[in-house]
Amino acid sequence: MKLTVVGCSPAWPNPGGAQSGYLVEGSGRVLLDCGPGVLPRLREEEGWPHVDAIVITHFHLDHWGDLVPWTFGSMFGPGRELPAPQLWLPPGGRTQLGEFGERLGFAGMFDAFELFEYAEGEPFEADGLTITPVRVPHYQLQTYALRVSDGKTTLAYSGDSAPSPQLAEVGRDADLFLCEATLKESKEGPDGLRGHLSAEEAIAAFEDSGAKRLVIIHRPSELPLPDGIERASDGDVFTL
Repeated sequence: MKLTVVGCSPAWPNPGGAQSGYLVEGSGRVLLDCGPGVLPRLREEEGWPHVDAIVITHFHLDHWGDLVPWTFGSMFGPGRELPAPQLWLPPGGRTQLGEFGERLGFAGMFDAFELFEYAEGEPFEADGLTITPVRVPHYQLQTYALRVSDGKTTLAYSGDSAPSPQLAEVGRDADLFLCEATLKESKEGPDGLRGHLSAEEAIAAFEDSGAKRLVIIHRPSELPLPDGIERASDGDVFTL
């Protein structure tokens, strides 16, 4: 598998950065999340993205926002001659996306995609890749981490998550673990409600997982990392 970091900014974009989007290429091309800035980055490489499937981890805007311009380009722009990509959503996602469509454009606007819903803990197939969604805590929003395998190598993607034993299971013996580390310290907000990890918590999840390589994502550019810890940058390419 080949992984391209299209965008890896946190909820507020790093200077010049796109938000969450990770392109996995093997027998097909699967995009994990599609945040603001991801679509124009993909268009820099080709007139319109040739993507077979898109998988959304949760409905915070920085992880799905570029689905909106994607629909318009698919219906009226350069994507109209291409097959509709599969769009895999969390449970209940069809209804939620339909409600967004009615507010943001018109009913049925997301029918520009071939819509599917995955189920918690149940692997599904997307263009030769087996993807297993694992529920993780992220404030009070239904959110999933993803484990992606082509049968030979495995990529783990935390999505957005507070500390959880589930992260180690997602990353178990993976070849590469993309793990978020948004926070400077292991605390967030005044009421104890958590949605993200500190660098120390991300490193602990990685060590518990037995994964071979950790790359930190979703981290503000202003925050340093401990020596020896890799940080993703937009445009990075990894071969698994």
